[in-house]
Formats: sequence, structure tokens, C-alpha cells
Amino acid sequence: MYAERVLSGMRPTGSLHLGHFHGVLKNWIKLQHAYPCLFFVADWHALTTQYDNPHGIEQSTWEMVIDWLAAGVDPAQATLFIQSQVPEHAELHLLLSMMTPLGWLERVPTYKDQQQKLDSKDLSTYGFLGYPLLMSSDILIYRADKVPVGEDQVPHVEFTRELARRFNHMYGREPGFEEKAMAAVKKLGSKNARSYTQLRTRFQQEGDATAIERAHALLNDVPGLALDDRERLLGYLEGTGKMILVEPGALLTEASKMPGLDGQKMSKSYNNTITLREDESQVRHKIKRMPTDPARVCRTDAGDPDKCPVWQLHMIYSDAACRDWVQQGCRSAGIGCLECKQPVIDGILREQAPMRERAQTYLDDTALVRSIIADGNDKARQLAQETMRDVREAMGLNYS
Repeated sequence: MYAERVLSGMRPTGSLHLGHFHGVLKNWIKLQHAYPCLFFVADWHALTTQYDNPHGIEQSTWEMVIDWLAAGVDPAQATLFIQSQVPEHAELHLLLSMMTPLGWLERVPTYKDQQQKLDSKDLSTYGFLGYPLLMSSDILIYRADKVPVGEDQVPHVEFTRELARRFNHMYGREPGFEEKAMAAVKKLGSKNARSYTQLRTRFQQEGDATAIERAHALLNDVPGLALDDRERLLGYLEGTGKMILVEPGALLTEASKMPGLDGQKMSKSYNNTITLREDESQVRHKIKRMPTDPARVCRTDAGDPDKCPVWQLHMIYSDAACRDWVQQGCRSAGIGCLECKQPVIDGILREQAPMRERAQTYLDDTALVRSIIADGNDKARQLAQETMRDVREAMGLNYS
């Protein structure tokens, strides 16, 4: 069995905003304490839509990494790296492209959606068509079994699972697989070998799913069992071959509920953002200029918080007592809009304060950021090279 491992990445878009923090980074920070995590800058993915103007990608990468570190992503707990600095991603992408049916790529839901959204750009390129395959390569190269995604990204994870299954089926039958699997059974010892054989028969002849679970538990408890033998026994158990690429599972994450300054979802495309390290005076200025309930023309007019974008921010940054104060004060015209906005300003600045403090360390010493990424690149590449050795061997390309 391969170790539990989480993989997630972001395209380099420069400075991140509070929507990124609440939608992605808070989850990363939680996951880094629970699992081995790899978080990467998806700079090659940026080229799928930015191929005609790639010059800002490098600067955007460093800005984004500083935001990760400022938010609390810890390089001592997680591996941070840049996709293009681990060329094995591209090698696996190339090899998988040889066996991926074209129809699989064309049916990925986001393919046509993105083409429609970005209709001003020529996206009739292989890079754009093949980006789900590159995404799958990013996951499979690390044998990551957990991928945190939103509901709309689940089809990408399922696509990756199908690819891994197809690869293992096509190339997992190493020469002499049956003989090697039977030899591995004998290494279990007579009692365990007998139990394993019975469980295999129950699964393959009766379809008993509990037999699979019990067999996995049995193999986990056998001391000193070599990884190759374990993988052969797992493949033999399920009637496949040796498992080379791991089928990942989707870790469903909630969609970001962070509203923008106009009440829509916070997004750079809507020009309604507050960045993670926005200057304090700018935060105050932006919040004070936020639109409110249009019914409150004068200070004495009663309003309805449910029709005011500021209320959505109170739902994130204010406690129950403050929210009650807003509801009563707004509906009775007991408070003005500027009074109502002040607790939101205070809440955002309170959230940003530790981010600014952490970021300053890296802004003062940019070599430290590059050192963290260089170390992460090395760690990621070691894992990727292990996978590629097995992939090349399975495909008859090791030439050793």
C-alpha cells in the first residue's frame, strides 16, 4: 500500500485575495497537520490560457508563494514546489497521452465551459485540450490518494482515476506476474497464505467486497513484506496486475463563501477584491466605499441588511452579538452605514495582521523564499523520479 498523500496546486495569478484564503488556503493549513502534503505552483497550467503572454508568470509565482507562507502554509509541514521545475510531470504527461482516448479529453465538462468563458482567446490548442491530462499527471506522478477539490472539479479526479485504471490494466501485467504473485503468497507464511487465498476466492467468485478489506488488513499486518510483493498481491487479489499508478480520491471542500465588495463572489475578474496583504488604509477606503441597501438614501431611512453586501461580510467577520446589533440598528435606522461597516473593517484587519507580519520576513529576505522552493523542488522530484522508474519499467522504456 502506498502512503497517504495530499496534492493540490494553484495557477500563479499574483497576489491572492481573501477569497483564496477562505476558499483554499485555510483548508491547506488544516490538511498540512493531518497528512503529508504537496502544494505546487501550476505554472505550466497558466500557459494553457496565457501562452501568448507568459512574461508575468514568474513574478506572479513568487508573489503567490509569499502569500501562501503569509497565510500560514508551513514549509516544515508541507512540500512547496513549482510544477515546471519537476520535468517528470511533462514526461508522464507525454507517456499518458499515448494511451488516452481523445474522446475522454473532449468530454471533460470544464473544457467547453472554459472555451465559452474565454471566447476572446484562441483556445484551439493541444495544450488547452490536454490540460486535464496534465492535471492528472500532476496527481499520479506523486501517487497522491487525496486531492482537495470543489464540486466542479470532481470530474477531473474521476478522469484521473480512469486513467490510472487504464494504465495499470494495460501495463501492470509485468512478465511472469502470476508466478511472482504466487511466490509472494508463499512469503506470507502458511497461515496468512491460506487466509489470503480464501479471501481472494471469496472476492473473485462471490464478489464479496468485505473480503477485499480483510485481505488489505492482512497484508498490512505482515511484517517485512516488500513493496513490490505487496503490490503484486493486491493486483492478484483483485484480478488485475501490479498497481503502478494510484487511483486518487476527491477530498470535497466547500466552495468559498467570501463575497466581494459588490456582493458577488470575490474575484479579480469582477474587480471586487481585497488582497491578503492589502494596505490598511486601502482596506478602510474600500469597505467605506462599499454599496449598501439602496433604500437607505438618508441616514434616517430604515434599511434591510439582507439587501446589503456589507451584511454578507458581517456573516464572516462578526459574532452573533454584533450581527444582532446590525440587524436591529439597520432596520430601525439606529445606526448609519459607516457605523455598520466599522466592525467589518476591524475584522478584516485583525485577520490580515498576522499575514502581514509573516510576509515581512520573506519580503525582507527573498533568498529565503527561493530556498524553500528549491528544497521543495528537490523533495518533489525525488518522489516523481520513483514513480517514473516504475512507469518506464512497466512500459519497457527503462533501457537498463
